[in-house]
Amino acid sequence: MASKLILKAKEFFNNLRSLQDEECNDSYTYEEDIHIMKMSGAKILALNSYYGNQTIFVCEKIVPKLSEISDQQMVETSNCSANEDEADNDCASILPEEPGPQPLTIMRARQLLSLYTLSQNGSQTAVDANLALNPLWVRCDMSDSDGTTWFGAETVCVGNKTTGVKLFTVTCKGCTVDRRSFITLEELKKEHKKRHHPSSMTIKGSSKFKLFGSVIVENSTIDSQSSVTVDFKWSHVESILEMPPLSSSATLNIKVACGDMRSPMFEMYRELQFLQTLADGLRTGETEWMEPMEATSAVNLTKAYIEELQSMAKTLQVQTAKNAEEPTVKSETDALLFNSFLERGDLDFVEQLWVRMRKSVTSYQDIGDCLKLVIEALRYGDIKRIHRDSSSSLSKLILQSYHQQISHVSLTGVTPVNMLLEMGLDKMRKDYINYLIGQELTTLNHLCYYLSTEVDVQEQVIRLRKLHHLLEIILTCSTFLALPYDRLFLLTQSCLQHYKSSPYEEEHEFKLQITPALINHFCQKEHPVMWGVEVTSGHGPREVRTSLQLSDRPLVDHVIFETDIPNETVNGDIEDSAFFSTMLCCSLINFA
Repeated sequence: MASKLILKAKEFFNNLRSLQDEECNDSYTYEEDIHIMKMSGAKILALNSYYGNQTIFVCEKIVPKLSEISDQQMVETSNCSANEDEADNDCASILPEEPGPQPLTIMRARQLLSLYTLSQNGSQTAVDANLALNPLWVRCDMSDSDGTTWFGAETVCVGNKTTGVKLFTVTCKGCTVDRRSFITLEELKKEHKKRHHPSSMTIKGSSKFKLFGSVIVENSTIDSQSSVTVDFKWSHVESILEMPPLSSSATLNIKVACGDMRSPMFEMYRELQFLQTLADGLRTGETEWMEPMEATSAVNLTKAYIEELQSMAKTLQVQTAKNAEEPTVKSETDALLFNSFLERGDLDFVEQLWVRMRKSVTSYQDIGDCLKLVIEALRYGDIKRIHRDSSSSLSKLILQSYHQQISHVSLTGVTPVNMLLEMGLDKMRKDYINYLIGQELTTLNHLCYYLSTEVDVQEQVIRLRKLHHLLEIILTCSTFLALPYDRLFLLTQSCLQHYKSSPYEEEHEFKLQITPALINHFCQKEHPVMWGVEVTSGHGPREVRTSLQLSDRPLVDHVIFETDIPNETVNGDIEDSAFFSTMLCCSLINFA
């Protein structure tokens, strides 16, 4: 019997070792009913604070996939009538949803941990004690009296030799507002002492607060893909759910999605969307035009603008240079323009034209017709004001018109779209430069990558989107959190550096160290979304811990928790916050 168990442990070790070494393979099936995956510990909510990005093995029960639906289910579905609404609903109810991760029984989980532990004991299995395995974690079904949701094991190494294992147990309790049901700090310390008999212990606290994101208004959730949270860490914890002291370390976690209507950048986002529409049309050959924001057609807006310039040109002949200013057409377009957060009052002719066209163009024909009107007006010399550093094709034509030398432009094919796209790129780059340099958040040298016109136009649009996302992040932190200049400066440099070598990604979470005093007033009004305390003893690989985490959402996704609380989270009308409780305990086993 013992020899069979040892052989089984060796086989288990070889399977895990093979999975650990193979870069191209991240999972395998064990004994037909268990799925073992290799993944980052950061993906497991209950464990991410412990493992971070370290690779671990996760074991779970195999469940049939949607592609493996039984023939009987398919027959039942096909027999549904498509002619009646009621029958359609019946069909929909029969189609199954993709199942989430499924737990193993407590007994099956213990068996896997026994094989892992035995396989690491070289004196028992004669395996190479220098080949330590990644930590192993098994999803459990909470069928025991403690409510166990995870069992875990990891090797203890001295040098390159495996000398023991740590065994972990994660237990959970459902959501409650009754704080008397939470374990006390003294009880947590007693639990740790009972397992480890330490001569000294270290106690650390942590908490997470949501500063910006989805909100609840009159019991309705307004979803947001943006979120700003702050993580606190501190020592000398005195009680469960205490507020983080001002001596804590604090880190902002900033994830901002463009297009949030609450953002001061929303108008600029809509402008960027039109620019992206043009770029996509050039790339794919198909364009889905946005709804026009102006009631007047693009051609009539352009014609009115040129006529106003011509009229003003005659007036300027009798005015002094001191009072000479280019007129602005008082239209709906201008009113909206100067409501933009990145207000810029020095728009030249091409930029003013872009503003009108991007809010009124609905076809390629519109673009060509508008540009024909402009080029015709150039021949009369009525258009004078243009930024000397402008790089668009139309700007160059205007500069040529100063010397009555205008190159022929054939407004056929994609040429008009390219010209309009260049106008938008030029204008929006100046908008962003104006803010970033005006606020002294960076210099032109640091923006060279984002402003380069040497790359193709599609890449220019991508880099402009990166710059826009950076501005969304900065303005979210300055407008809603009122962060001071030195923090905004550091955040700007971090974002600029990140996007020089990384692809555009709104899901990326930027980190920023701050002092707790900067956001303490936010936290005083909110409940934490996560609060934790950890008791540790020992040093190095022999360090052991006992921890408690209280969270507004369950940290386990493979079991369903029963609760009487009406809302899943605590952001509703409940005065006392409701928390799920997750406790991790550790035991150290030494090999002889």
